[in-house]
Amino acid sequence: MASGSGPPRLSAIPPIAIPSSNAGSRPKATSASAPKSKASAVDPVLRNALRYTISAREYETLHRYVISRSRILRKRAPTVNAVEKYINGESSHRGSVNRETAKGRGKAKAKATSTGLEPGEVGGRGGGGDSFNARAVRHALRVFVATGIGAKAYEILLARVKGQKESGSSPKKQPFYKSSPLRLSLSLSTILLLYRLLFRFFTRLRAQLLDPAAAPFRQRNPRTSNTLTSPYAPAVGAGLAGLALGIFPAQQLRMTIMISVMFRALEFGWNLLEDEGSIWGFRARAGGKGMVKRERPWWFGSWMLQPVAMGQLLHATVFDRESSPAGFLDFIFKHTTTYLHSAPANLPSGVKWPGPWDIIDNLAEMAKLNWPPFISPTLFPNQPTLPATLTTLAPLTSQAYPIITSLSCASLHPADPSCLRNYVAFWVRSFPKMGRFFLIFYSMLMLPRYKLLYNAPLHLLNRLLSRALRLTTFATGAMSTAWASICFFQTWLPRTFLPTQRFFLGGFLAGLWAFVERREGRSIFLYTARTSVDSLWKVGVKRRWWRAMRGGDVWLFALALAITGAVYERDARAIREANVRKGVSWLRGTGFRDWGLEDDDELDREDDIKED
Repeated sequence: MASGSGPPRLSAIPPIAIPSSNAGSRPKATSASAPKSKASAVDPVLRNALRYTISAREYETLHRYVISRSRILRKRAPTVNAVEKYINGESSHRGSVNRETAKGRGKAKAKATSTGLEPGEVGGRGGGGDSFNARAVRHALRVFVATGIGAKAYEILLARVKGQKESGSSPKKQPFYKSSPLRLSLSLSTILLLYRLLFRFFTRLRAQLLDPAAAPFRQRNPRTSNTLTSPYAPAVGAGLAGLALGIFPAQQLRMTIMISVMFRALEFGWNLLEDEGSIWGFRARAGGKGMVKRERPWWFGSWMLQPVAMGQLLHATVFDRESSPAGFLDFIFKHTTTYLHSAPANLPSGVKWPGPWDIIDNLAEMAKLNWPPFISPTLFPNQPTLPATLTTLAPLTSQAYPIITSLSCASLHPADPSCLRNYVAFWVRSFPKMGRFFLIFYSMLMLPRYKLLYNAPLHLLNRLLSRALRLTTFATGAMSTAWASICFFQTWLPRTFLPTQRFFLGGFLAGLWAFVERREGRSIFLYTARTSVDSLWKVGVKRRWWRAMRGGDVWLFALALAITGAVYERDARAIREANVRKGVSWLRGTGFRDWGLEDDDELDREDDIKED
């Protein structure tokens, strides 16, 4: 116990620990007679740095599983109580770490939404505790670091892969503050921080406007009050955080992010309308008592997007090469050796053999020329048999059968005059290769489920083989139909009938093969649809069908966030995936929890209690 004649002894107190204050045990000391205590004069900069780096709850977990198992770390690292007191202040108690769970989870969610705090968290005060602002900044900093490291690693890996393929001049180095990884991580972390702050702001504003004391304001401004007191106002207002995507430069990645998020938002909105019966309507219950929601037709699904998407992609590939996905087309060209032929071994050195893109460009030129007929150079050696703009195909068409009458057939299968036989040959050659590829691919995806191989090996093998077989049938049928439709249309349609639009028709027919994989090919269909939307936008800008609005993708991204938040507020079960629901909850700052499932469990428990 310290006496009144001198300052208290602090030699035994750890440098990070804060002793509990006891006003009755020692007298007050003046600033001239007693120096300030190191423990009482906590450095605010260090406290905020720790608070924005790790919370007391996270340090407790780290101490339990890592620090306490090492003798050296256990001796040198501060205790959980010391870190908690240092971060939260002297007025905090141990109960802030060992939090009590709420009795009703639905009530905890309502309280968290109204206050803007994570349920179970302490820190409504501005001075201490794991406050909402500290948690939001801490999570934003972690997103900044994680995405920055990931983007930089991806950039280095991509540069090395390109460096092996292209040993040319090195690209120009950009300043650090202009680098894409930095701006991407800054954009994503800013979106997270602004979303949480805006969501809490509009939530508290709505609660204040609903207060009886704000009745005069609601009477004077009915439209404004109705907008701000709407249950969807916080979600829509927080969607403005999506404008921070503009920090990232206008590149293909930003467009891809916008299209992906918008597709997911539209999917959630569709699920909500379907669950409420707005799509398929209602029908009378059996017996005429009440109404019941109609079920979705068995044939309806995401596979119906595939014909339109593939028709647009095939048309863009032929006429707008720069607006088509290069990686997707390289995969198709690699598995189309039946229609795209490699150079023969006895080709003279001065002759240039047409490559895949040369053939595609010449097919586009044929369509613009209304599909001219094929004149064999073998029958007419001294006459020009090709138009001046199609001379690139001369090495290929010079080997074609004289009985072929279509120039497209002479370009795609010069060694076989039968289109049907060539179509069957494509299936025979490509189906085994595609089957092996998808079998290996899905086998690697099922490696995490190795326990199922031990418990139910026949079920797993049957599912693996059926999935690979269906996807192989879909891929082989789509590619073969797309190529064979070119010859089919030139053979059976007049030359001037839809000369350029027939590529879209061929892609549409190829996309009908998606019906085979309609049950489990949803991710593939949505990827193709997103790629088609991206390609269609670029084609429209190129042909001036519409004008590209500066920052339009950023506004659409903000709209997608607003739609997602509104759907989650209306009915969280419209978001089918549990992890996505948890992600939306974490984005709002209400914890990584599935509130939709927990609310259903709470309602079931209440029903059971009422029945008992």
